[in-house]
Amino acid sequence: MRQGGHRLRSAPPPTPPATGFAWRGIRIHCNHRPASVAEQADVRSPRRREPTDVAESRSGGPLERRTARLRLTAIGPAHADELHRLYQDPGIAQWAGPALSPAAARDLAAHIGERWRLDGVHKWIAHDRTTGGLVGRGGLSRTALDGEPVLEVGWAVRTPLWGRGYATEMGAEALRFAAQVLGATEVVAFTEVHNRRSRAVVERLGMRYDRAIRRPGLVAGREGVHPDAPFALYRIGLTPAAG
Repeated sequence: MRQGGHRLRSAPPPTPPATGFAWRGIRIHCNHRPASVAEQADVRSPRRREPTDVAESRSGGPLERRTARLRLTAIGPAHADELHRLYQDPGIAQWAGPALSPAAARDLAAHIGERWRLDGVHKWIAHDRTTGGLVGRGGLSRTALDGEPVLEVGWAVRTPLWGRGYATEMGAEALRFAAQVLGATEVVAFTEVHNRRSRAVVERLGMRYDRAIRRPGLVAGREGVHPDAPFALYRIGLTPAAG
C-alpha cells in the first residue's frame, strides 16, 4: 500500500494457485513486494467518484479499466521496458529496493502476465488517457496473509507525478474492481507504520485502522529490510455487485 507494490529486495513469496482457496471473502493488502511493488501514495481525496469505462477483451483476456484520467491495462511481457523505467525512479526505489535490471523487469512482466492468466487479476500499467504518458502501475494480486487467501492492492507512481491524486485514483479503481468483478466483501490494506503518505491514501479510500502487524519491511531510522517491521493494518467492507 505504501507506494504499494513488489518489494524487490528479496525473492517474492510463492504465489498461491488459482484454485484451492475461497477467494470470495477477499482482503486487499495495500503494500508492495511481489505480492506488491513500491507504491507511491498521494494524499488527494478519492471521495469523488470518477466515471469508469470498462473494456473487456473478446478473446477472454483481462480487463482494461479507464478512470477519469487513467487507462489501466493488465501488465504482460510487452510492458517490460515500462516496468524497467518505473523501477529506476528514486521515489519508487525508496520503498521497493534497488532498481530493476532489464532482465529482472522482463521476468517481472512475464510473471504478472502469467498471474493474470491463472488468477484473473494482478497489476495494471497506468497511462494518462490524454497524453498517453506513463503514470505508474497499480491494482490487485492474489497472495496470502497469516495463512489466509487475500487480495493485495498496491500502486507505484512516478515521482514527478506525486501529489496529483493518481495513487488514490488507482486504489479506488482497484476497490471497484474487487467488488464489481471479483465479488469481494472485505478489503484490508497494510503498510509500514512510518509510511505516512500511503496511510493517508488508505484513509482517504475510506479504510479504517484495525491493528499493528509484523512482517518483512522497512523500519524508520534503520537500514535494510527487517523480518519483523511494524505495519499498520486497515480494513473496509465492500458490497459485491449483484448477479
